[in-house]
Amino acid sequence: MHMNRRRDLPLLCPSSQPDHPDAVVFGVQVVREDGQPRVGYLTQLQPASPEILALSGPAKPTEVLRIAAPCAKHSCQHFDGGGCKLAARVAGLLNPVVSGLPRCLIRPSCLWFRQEGKAACLRCSQVVTELRELTELQREVAGPGAAPGSASAAA
Repeated sequence: MHMNRRRDLPLLCPSSQPDHPDAVVFGVQVVREDGQPRVGYLTQLQPASPEILALSGPAKPTEVLRIAAPCAKHSCQHFDGGGCKLAARVAGLLNPVVSGLPRCLIRPSCLWFRQEGKAACLRCSQVVTELRELTELQREVAGPGAAPGSASAAA
């Protein structure tokens, strides 16, 4: 029996925290001329090692880096038992910021892509895992229970 290898991979959260042992960095936040942050996707995944995370200083790694790790499921405030509410809010509330699928190394195992498809990818590059100050839209996307200034807010 032939197994679909993509379905066997653990699904990765693309807005993870760096403390998971299998966490990888797949993007770096770049601030554009208009002041809006966008992800610059890496061409190689990097382990979320202390050395890599330290490169974000003096900012927190989650303010600068996009980190993916296996979905925490029931340990995550965004998981509702059947899927990721954050992925649904990103796809449903934010406007697309790119017209085509960006080159992203985690897409084959990305929970957001698996759940929301292309709609998540067209919006993903504007997501910042942790912001110091949130707009009302960012608060709505981050969801109930999000601490002010943090918790997977989108820009």
